[in-house]
Amino acid sequence: MKTSVIVTTYNRPDALELALEGYAAQDDKDFELVIADDGSTFDTEKVIAQFQAKNIIKIRHVWQEDQGFRAAAIRNRAIAVTSADYIIFSDGDCVPLPDFVRRHKCLAEKNWFVAGSRVLLSESFTREVLKKRIPVHQWTFGRWILSRMKGNINRLSPFLSLPMLNGVRKISPNRWQSAMTCNMATWRHDLINVNGFDENYVGWGLEDSDLVIRLLHANIRRKSARFISPVLHLWHRENDRHRLLENRHRLGERMKSSQFVATKGLDQYL
Repeated sequence: MKTSVIVTTYNRPDALELALEGYAAQDDKDFELVIADDGSTFDTEKVIAQFQAKNIIKIRHVWQEDQGFRAAAIRNRAIAVTSADYIIFSDGDCVPLPDFVRRHKCLAEKNWFVAGSRVLLSESFTREVLKKRIPVHQWTFGRWILSRMKGNINRLSPFLSLPMLNGVRKISPNRWQSAMTCNMATWRHDLINVNGFDENYVGWGLEDSDLVIRLLHANIRRKSARFISPVLHLWHRENDRHRLLENRHRLGERMKSSQFVATKGLDQYL
């Protein structure tokens, strides 16, 4: 099963560098990494080039002009350039643990997408991690317990690696809420079937929810990756949300419809 990890980024080279270190440290390196760059400047390109030169993992850089928040469009462009069978989505401010890719592969199943969880790092802890280049992806559970006691992270439960039968992981197959592209995986042919992300979502918010709802409309069900494959989400300032009301309205209309194909989507790039 050819696997690609698509990581979305925009002008956070320090955070992206930490995330790339996490991917370079994966215990399963049989995957392609595609950086979906929503218009970053040369500083981001330099970071990517440094990791490409190390030749530890295969990295591709897909860039589009900066015209505001267009995550849907850059993810579609990234999907189009890969021939992988299975695609894992994450963000450039999310650091994977060393078994992130391997565990996602284990959860892959026909007619199911996988929704993972995240651990939020506090503002002060994020600043410290970035300044000191702390390899948090290598930390033991004991260190995370101490970090939680200090208030550096919001919760411990995602670190609990618990074996769960498929029946438990499939307990909410039609739930769209809280499935986010900072930690999500699905088959590429299912993404093609629903025409990828809907690029009518411009500005921050809900383009990932729209994708999930359309996957559900297309009879692709949700499988949980809780207690097996979290990401470490670095703190960031709240994004500009001036288009959120419009996006909420668009999502509400989507939920009323059985339509699962994006009107402005992936087919532009295939």
